[in-house]
Amino acid sequence: MDIKTLVKLTSRAWSLNILAVLHSGVAGRQAALLSATGASRSSFSLSLEHLVGLKLLERNPGHGHPLRPEFRLTPLGVEAAEIASRLVKAVPDEGEFSLLRKSWTVPILALTSAPRRFSGIRCDLAPITDRALSASLYKLEEFDWIQREIDVSARVPFPTYCAANRGIEINQAIGLNA
Repeated sequence: MDIKTLVKLTSRAWSLNILAVLHSGVAGRQAALLSATGASRSSFSLSLEHLVGLKLLERNPGHGHPLRPEFRLTPLGVEAAEIASRLVKAVPDEGEFSLLRKSWTVPILALTSAPRRFSGIRCDLAPITDRALSASLYKLEEFDWIQREIDVSARVPFPTYCAANRGIEINQAIGLNA
């Protein structure tokens, strides 16, 4: 999976949960998925539509009621569901997982296996604003998932960011070859 697909995938809060639940073998009916994820109906519905739009899920033809369809993973969705399942296992604590549901957390951690400058991360996550990136990095640093160090080897010192602790586990669970 490339970084652009990862950004699109994580732009909805419950996408990772839905994919992980489907990967674990829960039936693709909306009621079962909704119950297993613990999402609100509106957030769940938006995330489900988002996954169908990304062609990671499709309606299971011949199954389910027209108003309550059944969904299944597409071949692309199977790969994404494996990654989502690894992420859910890497962060079992619900309090920490709420940070993982934020839209930029997973892409930032995917890019920071090695020390990266702010501008390098921003370039790879093209639609992100400086404010969103700064706030995300600050929150990740607060949870100790990112380590910020000042590189003084250049004429003008600058900070670098690198995944640390749980952030490294998440980075490895993503397995992105950036």
